[in-house]
Amino acid sequence: MLQYSTPRTVLLMLIAVVLGTGCTSTRPAPDARPSDRSAAQTDAGTVEPRLRAEARRWDGVPHRLGGTDRRGVDCSGLTQALYADVLDLRLPRDTRRQSRVGTEVRRSQLQPGDLVFFRPSRKDRHVGVYLSNGEFVHASASSGVTVSSLDDRYWKRTWWQARRVLQDVPTSSPAPERPDPEQPDPGEPARGGW
Repeated sequence: MLQYSTPRTVLLMLIAVVLGTGCTSTRPAPDARPSDRSAAQTDAGTVEPRLRAEARRWDGVPHRLGGTDRRGVDCSGLTQALYADVLDLRLPRDTRRQSRVGTEVRRSQLQPGDLVFFRPSRKDRHVGVYLSNGEFVHASASSGVTVSSLDDRYWKRTWWQARRVLQDVPTSSPAPERPDPEQPDPGEPARGGW
């Protein structure tokens, strides 16, 4: 005999699917590349206040898987928007590819603008942008765009890695040329997707 699902059961199944997919987008995107004014030339002293100001403009925007604007945004869409609007740098669209840009840095060496990555589950990934004082901005599935603490038990438990896309730039000297991100780094091991 065929059973029909109630609207409540269907709604619960849809919520489970959305929550289970995490924040990893599968949409292809170009690798990180500077726009006309390279993010590598950004004055390191102004990055944090500019990121915080932009984070306040995004505060409370709801989480929407695949979203890229203030009607709803997912974690990698938010990091992509923050990098474009504040730092004038294009990041890849999905979390997996963002986790490969720049250079890996230790948690103890975080600087404003570093990308911070988490593994909430075996196959899901989450990304945010480090601000300072242990805080980062991200698009939370439950709270929307918010600032959280890396010292929170959940974020400590799910910590994965951090990536530095911006380089330390003294305010008095020009930034070095950045390599073309389309060219593979011969020293980087190949990584499989998830």
